[in-house]
Amino acid sequence: MKKLSLIYGVALAAGAFVLQWLEQQFALQLYSTEIYIILLAMLFTALGIWVGTRFSHRPADSTFKKNTGLIRSLGISNREYQVLMLLAKGHSNQEIAEQLFVSRSTIKTHLIHLYQKLDVSRRTQAVDKAKSLQIIP
Repeated sequence: MKKLSLIYGVALAAGAFVLQWLEQQFALQLYSTEIYIILLAMLFTALGIWVGTRFSHRPADSTFKKNTGLIRSLGISNREYQVLMLLAKGHSNQEIAEQLFVSRSTIKTHLIHLYQKLDVSRRTQAVDKAKSLQIIP
C-alpha cells in the first residue's frame, strides 16, 4: 500500500510539474481551457476505472459449502430451500410458483415460514441473511 501511495504521489507531482511547465511556456494560451479540462477529466476517469477494477476485484468464492447443519437446526424444509434459492435468483412469487408447480399462496406460505425461521421481514433481508449464514451461494 505504501508503494502504491508513493507511485500516486510521484505521478501527481509529475503532473503538477508538467502543468506548471506548460503554463510557463505559454502553451496553455495556445489551447482553450476546455480542452485541458476534458483531458484532465478523461485522465481521472481512466485512473478511477483502473483503481476501481484493481482494488474491488474479488475472485469468485469457489469453495462454497452449504451449511446443512444450520439448515436442519433452523428447520428449513427442502421445499422452503428451493423457494429460497429461486428467491435469491430474483424470481417473483408467480415465477417461483410456476417453476415448482404450486399455487402462489403456497409460495407466500413458504416465504412466511422462511421469514420466521431466518428472523427477517423482507425478501432481500432473507436472501442476504441466507447468504451470510452460508445457506445459499
